[in-house]
Amino acid sequence: MSALYMIVGTLIALGVLVTFHEFGHFWVARRCGVKVLRFSVGFGMPLLRWYDRQGTEFVVAAIPLGGYVKMLDEREGEVPVDQLDQSFNRKSVRQRIAIVAAGPVANFLLALVFFWGLAMLGTEQVRPVIGSVEVGSIAAKAGLSSGQEIVAIDGEPTVGWSAVNLQLIRRLGESGTLQLLVREQGSTADSPRELVLDNWLKGTDEPDPIRSLGIRPWRPALAPVLAELDPKGPAQAAGLKTGDRLLALDGQALTDWQQVVDWVRVRPDTKIVLRVERDGAQIDVPVTLAARGKEKVASGYLGAGVKAVDWPPEMLREVSYGPLAAIGEGARRTWTMSVLTLDSLKKMLFGELSVKNLSGPITIAKVAGASAQSGVADFLNFLAYLSISLGVLNLLPIPVLDGGHLLFYLIEWARGRPLSDRVQGWGIQIGISLVVGVMLLALVNDLGRL
Repeated sequence: MSALYMIVGTLIALGVLVTFHEFGHFWVARRCGVKVLRFSVGFGMPLLRWYDRQGTEFVVAAIPLGGYVKMLDEREGEVPVDQLDQSFNRKSVRQRIAIVAAGPVANFLLALVFFWGLAMLGTEQVRPVIGSVEVGSIAAKAGLSSGQEIVAIDGEPTVGWSAVNLQLIRRLGESGTLQLLVREQGSTADSPRELVLDNWLKGTDEPDPIRSLGIRPWRPALAPVLAELDPKGPAQAAGLKTGDRLLALDGQALTDWQQVVDWVRVRPDTKIVLRVERDGAQIDVPVTLAARGKEKVASGYLGAGVKAVDWPPEMLREVSYGPLAAIGEGARRTWTMSVLTLDSLKKMLFGELSVKNLSGPITIAKVAGASAQSGVADFLNFLAYLSISLGVLNLLPIPVLDGGHLLFYLIEWARGRPLSDRVQGWGIQIGISLVVGVMLLALVNDLGRL
């Protein structure tokens, strides 16, 4: 079933985002008087084809990895004399800029619409209350402690742990102070805390911002009674069974499942001994943990889980907006994610963020499937993020991308004449090399994650 979700989710995501992006080009081109010859979603052999009253050919093609809008242009072939005024290259530089920019702008508008809908639907968020703080950690040195609620980071309100994580991601690879506002349990007053960062998580392949600060979020206690086992995991192979109560791990008494999680995570490929209570008897079970992830950041894996428990109502927060307020929230989230995407690209370029965080089509497909399976809200959230990424990437000043064409037209606007064909040709060759290189890097990262 997950494979089906992955395929369907990916096709829907690409279909919606590519169609909307190309429709932006198409709509503005028509308004500027440019004749559109073809509107294609996908590449390769056409699967569906039809024409509108103005003679535009609409195509759904076999390879759903993009799309394009083909316009009448003297640079691409002979144009009848009576249609010269409808040729793209005959339009003013301002009109050409508007047509090219319309695709990425459409992606940002689509993300805003998705965020607007999600803001009205509302979400139930876990209050960002600290469960524990590691001794000697960055958080401990700043005076954070168990029971405090994080209400703001760098001036931005944090209504849940997802907002905390988002604000921390913005500071990856940086040095300086992280400004927090915290609220003590039972209090209404907020007090400031300063966390000192020094090249924080710079170049880390798979950063975990919250944990790296030494913060463990509060959560309900989970009894260490096994409720599920991975059929191919170490726990099953060692003979553990559902219903087993874990009493001790390597001689350390266990009262909560999180103790097991924390112990196992930092011990990949390690042999441990679990004391288990089964049918009233206590037995020792040796288990050799597996490893997950890459060598430098590999974590231990037991292949067992426990039954979830309900969260106390006071630890949950319902966040929703009215139709008008949701527009502002949608615009704010679109702007925040656009800036974060651009900033992350800059940090990768300067080595502050590992390029291994760059994802390609395989990861996108996996996330599309997981979010589609999780529910409508999660899938819309994924579509909004992906739409923003598509918009930002297309605006990069790299020839062959929309941003590269915009760069050429802005130069033409400033100097009063276009760059020579030879210079533009060099730029396109460089642009193709960069795009292909980035695509290969993303694909290698995807394969590494598999």
